[in-house]
Amino acid sequence: MTELNPRDSRRRATCAVWLVASAFMMAFVLPSQGFAEDSDAISEHIAAAEDALNNHDYWRAASQYRQAAELSDDASIAKQATRFAYNYGINRDARASAERWIDIDDSSDEALLYLALIDLRDGNIRHSRGNFQKLLDRGDIPADERLVNLLPFLSDEDPENADKLMRQLSKPYKQSPYAHYAAAVLALYAGDSDHAQERSKKATELKPDWIKPHLLYARALLLGGDEEAAIDYAARLVGDDPDPDPEARLELAIMYLSAGREDDALSQISQVLLEQPSRTDALRLLAIINFRLENLDAASQDFEDLLATGHYTMDAFYYLARIADIRGEHGRAIALYSKVVQGDNAIFSQRRVGGILAQQKKFDQAQKHLEDFGRRHPTYAVDMIEAQSQLLASQERYDEAIEYINRVIAYRPESQNPLLRKADMLLRMDHVDDAVEVYRYTARKWPEDATVLNALGYTLADRTTEYKEAEKLIKKALKLQPDSAAIMDSYGWVLYRLGEFEEALHELRRAYEILEDPEVAAHIVEVLWKMDRADESMEHLVEAEERWPESPLLGKVRVLVAPQDD
Repeated sequence: MTELNPRDSRRRATCAVWLVASAFMMAFVLPSQGFAEDSDAISEHIAAAEDALNNHDYWRAASQYRQAAELSDDASIAKQATRFAYNYGINRDARASAERWIDIDDSSDEALLYLALIDLRDGNIRHSRGNFQKLLDRGDIPADERLVNLLPFLSDEDPENADKLMRQLSKPYKQSPYAHYAAAVLALYAGDSDHAQERSKKATELKPDWIKPHLLYARALLLGGDEEAAIDYAARLVGDDPDPDPEARLELAIMYLSAGREDDALSQISQVLLEQPSRTDALRLLAIINFRLENLDAASQDFEDLLATGHYTMDAFYYLARIADIRGEHGRAIALYSKVVQGDNAIFSQRRVGGILAQQKKFDQAQKHLEDFGRRHPTYAVDMIEAQSQLLASQERYDEAIEYINRVIAYRPESQNPLLRKADMLLRMDHVDDAVEVYRYTARKWPEDATVLNALGYTLADRTTEYKEAEKLIKKALKLQPDSAAIMDSYGWVLYRLGEFEEALHELRRAYEILEDPEVAAHIVEVLWKMDRADESMEHLVEAEERWPESPLLGKVRVLVAPQDD
């Protein structure tokens, strides 16, 4: 079984404080008087950039804006060139424009921030640390306290790189609760709950009355798998304080919610709203719980109330859209999803608009919506190109879909998912050799990525006779991710191809215990049939068909094991 890498779902949103989501063509202006000798050339580059932008050629647009910046002594042109290239992830031009900006105005914190973030994106931790340290040393606020101010920016970047960077930046401040807290936040972001517990605990010892590291410690316990200890710690924060901090109550509510204890969560939220009726974060959490409990009328009213406050508007629009979608009110759902223009749910929302329109056979309108959204909101431009590719693929317009995904690959060379999507499309076109070539390229580039290794291994097992190589790749993937049901399924399938039926059945059943999926079910059916256990095979098939009556995989295996019924 193949799958995409879940870590790539992460968005690199624009930095909220300094970045702007403006129309870039309007942002670029000609230099002021005094630079007439270059004004014609600068104008030509800006015009060329605007033309490229109109044609969705973001690489060329970034290059032209960068060249305009290099010719001008106007910092505003370098600023806009930097912002444009950074938003589109075109790091080379973003770096050159940022460096030009600093040449013009070496006191600009924003320019230095961009340069530090670009270094981080490129994995150059040493250079990034040096530029961030310069930022920390500027201003009146102590450097260790400013580490906390960096968290919104760093949390938008690669988790492992951000974690490494913060550990280095915080190292000189061993007695600073702020430094330990900042390091704990990014350690948890990178999935290192043990280090997050250690650093947040140290922060609580250095500044016992500061609630944030206490709450972070509880969250680290929860994400580390110790749900009981996390709830106990948060409950003591609330119970031991005669006047509990509302933040502690809300954190405890989130933990109760993760444990399936919705009533206890509602109790904590209700207490917060009783004491502070204007707490919109509590109202938001109440609304989400009602949504999860499928109390749609109550959730809808809660989100309407939240929308009226002017806070968490993107969340309110998103969940109101979800409710309308569930109720089949597709026109209202489209209108509400279309308003989710930023935040974690923006990409899903616009994809869903495209999906609803496609279900209504309005394919051209769906494509236009995605294209227009990417044009209006450049932060998501490449995501919308990818969404257009997937929409075309859903219509089996694979040649066009591959043209779009190739653009995504060019814009995001650091991401394996677009390559995996391309290979999957080639397989659907029955271009097996071309698909394998893409998978091999991806595996060479990411040799320790379990998802990539599994994708290549499964394809070799399923669509070629290179079973030994497939087994080797899948074993390596399984070693990297031993609990992955998808990889267990792949391993079972290659064992089946190698004729090791008992071992294959064992692995497939292990996978099915973790992930009840029609593809795994179909594999079990086929292996049982091959082992001459026809009754068991048919019993498993019928049970799977009852659960997934529309599965083409089950339909295909039925033709194999019961051709007389076809």
